[in-house]
Amino acid sequence: MRRLLAAAVPSGLRGRLRRLQPEHALAAGAFDRAFYLRTYPDVAQSGMDPLEHFMAHGWREGRDPSPDFSVSAYLEAVVEVAESGENPFLHWLAAGRPQVVRREHPLGFRYEIVERLVPLEVRIAKAVGQAPPRLDDEAVLAQALEVSREGFARLHVTLSHDDFTANLGGVQLVIGREASALEAAGRDHLHLHPARPWPVVRPHDAPGALGVVWNGKAVGVFAPATIARVLSAAAGAQAGGSQAAGGRSFAIHSLLGHTADETADILAAAGLREGAFWLHDFASLCAGFHLLRDDVEDCAAPPPGSPACGVCVYGAWRERHRAEHARLFQRLRLTVVSPSQNALDLWRSADDLPAAGLRVHPHVTLAPRGPAPEAEPDRPFRLAYAGFPAAHKGWPLFRRLALRHAADPRYAFLHLGARPEPNLGLPFHAVRVEPDRPLAMQAALEEHRPDAVLVWSLCRETFSFVAHEAVAAGCAVVTGPDSGNVAAFVAAGGQGAVLDDEAALEAAFESGSILALARAARRPQLHDIAFSDLPVDLRSRA
Repeated sequence: MRRLLAAAVPSGLRGRLRRLQPEHALAAGAFDRAFYLRTYPDVAQSGMDPLEHFMAHGWREGRDPSPDFSVSAYLEAVVEVAESGENPFLHWLAAGRPQVVRREHPLGFRYEIVERLVPLEVRIAKAVGQAPPRLDDEAVLAQALEVSREGFARLHVTLSHDDFTANLGGVQLVIGREASALEAAGRDHLHLHPARPWPVVRPHDAPGALGVVWNGKAVGVFAPATIARVLSAAAGAQAGGSQAAGGRSFAIHSLLGHTADETADILAAAGLREGAFWLHDFASLCAGFHLLRDDVEDCAAPPPGSPACGVCVYGAWRERHRAEHARLFQRLRLTVVSPSQNALDLWRSADDLPAAGLRVHPHVTLAPRGPAPEAEPDRPFRLAYAGFPAAHKGWPLFRRLALRHAADPRYAFLHLGARPEPNLGLPFHAVRVEPDRPLAMQAALEEHRPDAVLVWSLCRETFSFVAHEAVAAGCAVVTGPDSGNVAAFVAAGGQGAVLDDEAALEAAFESGSILALARAARRPQLHDIAFSDLPVDLRSRA
């Protein structure tokens, strides 16, 4: 009877009734709606009330209700809550918001990563099993493409792993700058991305759907063949046929979620074959695009078929990724663009894809501005972590140093980023780099003046914005030997220290030798960051 009565109540009224419950009232006082919608864009797209979503589904999915509370950390620390199945956020609020610090794994954070490692086959099966998105009508795309800036004469096509207008990150910011330059030049920009996230290049037998962004606005979701058909008709009709394709160009920023043939077919529909292939990561060498064996150890891309690949979660899919990228390079004439020489050298040594050309093009350059302000006398050495607290970026090491030396008067630790690790107790300063605020992190580092920034990437970075932002703000960079471009950048310019391993990092703080990087000892310079013009049309350089 109770179920029948509930079913008879309209959904909107049921939502209002739930909000009157004590649990919802308790959660509402500490729930951060803006944070939740920003962190989980799928909730925003669904139109569901964020608090309703968190209370019904979010906490069970490990989603955090605010930057001050971590669902996973609380469940790890308070075992009885995890065992009872109780909403951890409600338990924390009812208990008076106690400070709960995530416990370090007794064997180290790498063992914790391995314990939580989800087999790649499971991740792929999850992607394949996603509910297919609703495809928009072909006429919707055709109508959108009719509104052109200059009749497709200088159309530029970009492809990546997600919608750069809805997500934030290094690759997204690069494409955003690309889009801004195209808009300033009056050129049309077509961006294509998988409508659902994929951890790998999409298997040929998995149906595909691509999101379309036209001149900065999302148009809808379409089958790849539909995009090719509409693009062919629009480009031919508005620009006078395929002979007008000489002013068009394209850049492939990621093949994740795409297939080589569908990509080449779409580009061919616009009369395109020559363009750019960016090395933002190493997905063309392996499905583990960070080149981290089991997400914890640098593998340096050993020869295909290596026994080392046989023990890695990504090993079985490595050859598929290489074969799909080889097919892409066969069908297209691609100039490989790398943001660093270090990344290009590794790519060339690990594979023989037939690139039409090679080019190193750093995302930013530094120009000296003048001496940094002198450090305050007798202040402790400040070590900062800049960015999201991610394991492969070195957060567990920073966290360990901060906890071990919390009472050491020689040191102070601070975190600058979009969100903190809840309850850790470190000074945190919110910083969010966005298209209209690309230098936000540099400005924050200049304001708070840390002596050094820890950029201990476990993976080979192709380019590190954080390292450049740190040096521009007068900070030294502390990194390890496996950090790719970070280590190369630091070593080449004497911009900090490349330590041998994690033991050497801990020893530098125990002994105090790290104090040699203090601002008072280095007398650093400030720099201006200049964003490089993006090489959109590379055919003349091929």
